[in-house]
Amino acid sequence: MVIAKAGLDGHDRGAKIIARALRDGGVEVIYTGLHQTPEMIVNAAIQEDVDAIGLSILSGAHMTLFKAVIDELAARDASDIVVFGGGIVPEEDLQPLADMGVAQVFTPGTSTEDVLSWVRQNLGSAPVV
Repeated sequence: MVIAKAGLDGHDRGAKIIARALRDGGVEVIYTGLHQTPEMIVNAAIQEDVDAIGLSILSGAHMTLFKAVIDELAARDASDIVVFGGGIVPEEDLQPLADMGVAQVFTPGTSTEDVLSWVRQNLGSAPVV
């Protein structure tokens, strides 16, 4: 899977922690680094033939950035790639994100074990890059 930081958000500690926890749990992970555009994220996901994209968004731009990634996946005929994420997301935005196709949003306080468990339940025991 791809773990990505979209937009101008420069806070990547959480993304790195999740990437490491998933790797430790047997998941193959590509971390794209900071300041990625939705197009760059989708390009990486398609090029690496991943099962999922995990977006870390702490900037408040979650509605815009999740939609842009989902729209780019659709435009590239890659809507089979699961999109999930985490960050500072108000509870009232969780359902609209689900309605647009975001499979899961992990909010602050979610354990890395819970994220790994969700990945295993929804993507298999060890998604392959």
